[in-house]
Amino acid sequence: MIETGDTAPDFELPDQDGQIVRLSDLRGRPVVLYFHPRADTPGCTTQACGVRDHLPDYEDADAVVLGASPDPVDAVKRFHDKQGLTTFRGVQRATSIIDPEGNVAHVIPKVSPKTHDEEALAALAQLREAA
Repeated sequence: MIETGDTAPDFELPDQDGQIVRLSDLRGRPVVLYFHPRADTPGCTTQACGVRDHLPDYEDADAVVLGASPDPVDAVKRFHDKQGLTTFRGVQRATSIIDPEGNVAHVIPKVSPKTHDEEALAALAQLREAA
């Protein structure tokens, strides 16, 4: 498990459209990277739609939000389109807040889909205050 203070490992994964997303390409902005077990299940839908519904709050924090799952791209695409989500592509339901320099600023190891956005946005606010 990645811990607070670690340098976030760079990765490249396909998004819902098969386009490659690289963490290193997002340097300069905070990143909320959340992992969920499986697309289009009740908990994952609650979590992903919460992010979608709080998108203006994440944008106000200048944060990029990425969801990751072990699903194949076509399953993620169906879920994305059905729920009107943003970039999507981990297994344990956990979230890492990565600062603009690529360091893990905060980890929510066992996040609840219902409180995910509240916790992630609070961590982003702390990150902004520390800057």
